[in-house]
Amino acid sequence: MAALVSRYARAFADVVSAAGLHAATIEAQMNDFQATWEASAELRSLLVNPAVAATRKIEILDQLNTRMGLAKELRNLLAVLIRNDRIAQTGEVFEAYRREQQERMGIRQAEVTTARALDENDREALVAGAGKLAGGRVEATFKLDPSILGGAVVRIGSTVYDGSVRGRLERLKEALVSG
Repeated sequence: MAALVSRYARAFADVVSAAGLHAATIEAQMNDFQATWEASAELRSLLVNPAVAATRKIEILDQLNTRMGLAKELRNLLAVLIRNDRIAQTGEVFEAYRREQQERMGIRQAEVTTARALDENDREALVAGAGKLAGGRVEATFKLDPSILGGAVVRIGSTVYDGSVRGRLERLKEALVSG
């Protein structure tokens, strides 16, 4: 399913780029639609219901769009998702689109795990270091995990940089056992 979601996201990113649309406007419209989707169980059940014809679902989308004022390209993405019975994956497609846009701008996502809460200066230093590791700009999310004892574990994509005390102790143990 992830590959399918990624294809929709990449195609939509291509359309947004080709049409010269403002990314912040599209982001706001996606957030508006997602909020409406999440707030209305009736809308979700209607658009997901296989007994309702796709043409009727698109009519409902167009009625909703008269109030929301979505960009034509975003409306068309939603219509394609409806026609292909993928409207329930809208949130996943939107999230994959956001990741695709960030990747195209050279921004990488990092997950930083520390044993204690960090002040702003320490966070900035860790993000700068992660940026050097990633070879570009990084947006980081921070998590606390006291079990790492100290230091930090940074995950950028599928690569993990373990600078934790627990990780060092485990590596030392392996070296002592194998040596």
